[in-house]
Amino acid sequence: MAGREEFLRWVETALYDAEVALHNGDAGPRRALWSRSEPVSVLGAFRNAHGLGEVDELFTTLERSFSDCTSYGFEMQAYDLLGDMAYTAGLEHTSTSIDGEPRTYTLRATQVYRREGGSWKVAHRHADTVAE
Repeated sequence: MAGREEFLRWVETALYDAEVALHNGDAGPRRALWSRSEPVSVLGAFRNAHGLGEVDELFTTLERSFSDCTSYGFEMQAYDLLGDMAYTAGLEHTSTSIDGEPRTYTLRATQVYRREGGSWKVAHRHADTVAE
């Protein structure tokens, strides 16, 4: 049980803080939580990225686009972990500015994690917009 509690605490703190920072224009905390080992991938609401180079380039683009996050929440709908692998699935509710324009939106987001060197790292993200 301690492994599950530790993972959820990480999702609710470090991962949450990294997403808020990204939506305020700072991808550094998100980069720190992503695996630096292949394979890594994003099937994103904005664009897709495969491999370390493309993922890093995507994060640079996102941090240049986002600013002034006024609200971010992750409504977890499912999660599990087995050994050194885990996933989360849920809804991300965000109010931020994109290229200077205020926006509010909800994404369906699924992420896959692996434990590397004793720490959780994101290896894959899939997100898309929820239809109104």
